[in-house]
Amino acid sequence: MLRQTLFATLCASVLLGSALPAAAASPQSFASEQGSLSLTPVVQGLQHPWALAFLPDRQGMLVTERPGNLRLVSPDGKLSAPLSGVPKVWANGQGGLLDVALSPDFKQDRLVYLSYAEGGGEGGTAGTAVGRGRLRDDLSGLKDFQVIFRQEPKLSTGNHFGSRLVFDRDGYLFITLGENNNRATAQDLDKLQGKVVRLYADGRVPDDNPFVGQPGVRPEIWSFGHRNPQGATLNPWSGTLWENEHGPKGGDEINLIERGKNYGWPLATHGVDYSGQPIPEATGQTVPGTLAPHHVWDKSPGISGMAFYDADRFKPWQHNLFIGALAGRELIRLQFDGDRVIHEERLLGDLKARIRDVRQGPDGYLYILTDEDQGALYKVGLE
Repeated sequence: MLRQTLFATLCASVLLGSALPAAAASPQSFASEQGSLSLTPVVQGLQHPWALAFLPDRQGMLVTERPGNLRLVSPDGKLSAPLSGVPKVWANGQGGLLDVALSPDFKQDRLVYLSYAEGGGEGGTAGTAVGRGRLRDDLSGLKDFQVIFRQEPKLSTGNHFGSRLVFDRDGYLFITLGENNNRATAQDLDKLQGKVVRLYADGRVPDDNPFVGQPGVRPEIWSFGHRNPQGATLNPWSGTLWENEHGPKGGDEINLIERGKNYGWPLATHGVDYSGQPIPEATGQTVPGTLAPHHVWDKSPGISGMAFYDADRFKPWQHNLFIGALAGRELIRLQFDGDRVIHEERLLGDLKARIRDVRQGPDGYLYILTDEDQGALYKVGLE
């Protein structure tokens, strides 16, 4: 009987990933400038996890897996089977199920927003889509899922979907969109590649968007000239939208997103092509009529999800910004004087894992996802 029970437990762990109840997890210690970091595994065995969102009232976390699964992680570290009602995704290259965000009125409407790569373009191409569905009361899936936005035209053969979702204080939805590895489209205002768009929560276009009513221009556009925005978050003190994006070979950058502004790609960049040659369209690191990056890395860490820290639990982290690094396999901590970056620290390098997302939890800890075949969700704090 014991053997059968152990076999059943093993089968469940294979099907659901390796779930680690918080009480049984063994934390690791890592050095930092502000004292020892504790890194506690919450769930392991995830398939390229991409993003997470915290449900209210200690109901756990929703986690996306790039192959197309949405999972629930309970407060005690148990991993659900894939939730039902999730759209079919185009899981190729960098495409798949990507970001997840809760409606600002989630407690009333239970709406969950998902961004994902959607196929069906000419020649087998794909683009970013965003939809929303209601989380069932039993947390088993989404119902009544509806697509509210599609990137047009679909141009990606597997790269640069962007895809972060951020609601601002007024309930507007911002979506970051990569240029699908088609550089020139980031400057084309009749296309949705290389843009940040601003919508109402139901997908309608606000009348006060900067390009509404202009012939040949997509009214959804809020800003343009972006390459591949992999992180976005709202500054909790100013309400400003912060975005980060991959440069080519070098030139990863942070931008403060402003209405109607051009952020330069591919006309301006601090990077070069992967061949080592200059970007053909680029005329310099800065170009008149475009905004220079707020902060730039000449050597690309491969930045991804990011979160400001505004909890009371760890005072040394107050007003810091944390960013996951894919190529650098680190967690980046930035300190500020106002909005100006004055110090950077690289953390968790010994973990040697691609950090895809970072979020502040309601308990004041940081939570990170590692983008691997056998990815993991970790809780990070100061000891």
